[in-house]
Amino acid sequence: MLFGPTQTDAILANLAANAPMGQDRIVYNAVKDWLGSEELSWMMTGERYYRNKPDILYRKKYAIGPDGEPVEVKNVANNKLVNGFMKKLTDQKVGYLLSKLISVQAENKAYLDILTEDYVNDDFQRQLQNLGKECIQKGRAWLHPYYDEDGAFRLKRFPSQELIPLWRDNDHTELDAMIRVYSIITYEADARKKVTKVEYWDSSGVYRYVYEDKQAIPDIECGAYSPHFVIVNPDGAELPYNWTKVPFICFKYNAEEQGLLEQIKTLIDDYDRQKSDNSNKLEDTPDDILILKNYDGTNLGEFRKNLLAYRAVKVSDDGGLDSLSADLNPEAHKQHQEQSRKDIYEFGRGVDTQSDRFGGDPSGIALKFLYADLDMDCNMIETEFQFALRQLLWFINAHLANSGAGDFEGEKVTFIFNRDILINETEAINNAKSSVGVISDETIVANHPWVTDAQDELDRIKEERETAMDDYGTLGARRTGTEEPNPAGEAV
Repeated sequence: MLFGPTQTDAILANLAANAPMGQDRIVYNAVKDWLGSEELSWMMTGERYYRNKPDILYRKKYAIGPDGEPVEVKNVANNKLVNGFMKKLTDQKVGYLLSKLISVQAENKAYLDILTEDYVNDDFQRQLQNLGKECIQKGRAWLHPYYDEDGAFRLKRFPSQELIPLWRDNDHTELDAMIRVYSIITYEADARKKVTKVEYWDSSGVYRYVYEDKQAIPDIECGAYSPHFVIVNPDGAELPYNWTKVPFICFKYNAEEQGLLEQIKTLIDDYDRQKSDNSNKLEDTPDDILILKNYDGTNLGEFRKNLLAYRAVKVSDDGGLDSLSADLNPEAHKQHQEQSRKDIYEFGRGVDTQSDRFGGDPSGIALKFLYADLDMDCNMIETEFQFALRQLLWFINAHLANSGAGDFEGEKVTFIFNRDILINETEAINNAKSSVGVISDETIVANHPWVTDAQDELDRIKEERETAMDDYGTLGARRTGTEEPNPAGEAV
């Protein structure tokens, strides 16, 4: 039995007995620290930048006022040019590693059919892509196995900013408990109120609290405790059960659980700022700077009006109007932006498709070199995802065992990530032709650029060969009652 029954009353009594320095204080302190943590701030910022809402959008222009303090200036250009590097790099990594359905290998054919048909399918691949985006933005993503109202085994992704893991080990491989914190909106009469809810998950069940007034109090309205799930017997009796593990699986971007933005935020901000400032200069700076002497008028506003309307200006005595040309130095700006762009892709470990290195028809070796950083980053992501998938497999096996589908706990399963690699097709096809007779047909077919499903393609080849042999056999067949020579020239 991979999960066991539980008694609600006994657990609630145990919770009450531990109240003096118990779970409620642990929950309150953990939530308090989390809501003010730098880690949460980075998660929210990573998501914001992915949605193309970087800091440049909230920038204001200031000048020194009469009293020496900065004063916001609203009558000058304040362009806010957004460059979606975070979104592009994130989608590039996800598309490269997770766009194709992962393959599953297992020696047990029945087990393999169950996994590929019911669990590791197209729906799961979409979920895996969303987990990839989430962990790149926020450092880690979470998958929650549960049973829905119809008793079906399901997987749900929770936002990372809602979950506070309490790890059992320093390497963050096994959970001791999980705290979920989220907000809901309630209405009391005509008043709109925001309520912070907290759930504490461990191997004994789920404990619910309301976070308010510097304390976490049991949520009596929603139920202070419940098991992980309930099994209904044929006679209608409900039996509470718990997983023997905390039902949350962590998908990490890297071992440090550090999001992509932490590596490149200053570079992105500088690129946005410099590009926006250059746009401001082009908009604000006139072709010439005007030097006005002894203007025969009341103010500069009137001067600008007369200059635009009459192409003339009235001066007195020895007055005059001179101009100075403004020098914007566009070459220096261009060099700075080009270097910043290179740095963003260098430290963001991505591929800049605007690079001049993509010119012409690069060979397979050249493409591998261009994709080296992206490939290295995806290697690390795959390592973390492989570990997470093995943890997910434990919950799937537990469900299969306890639902009577079979005990597959000791079965070996291999997950293969099929990367979407850019290749030189002509070179790959020629290499495949040259490999005939040297390596197996299966390997050649699997590496052919036009093949999406190697086994399906092999089945088609086999079917075509059998059809061709049948046609050949018909042409050389012997009619009943007649004798025809065989290919060797002898009588049949």
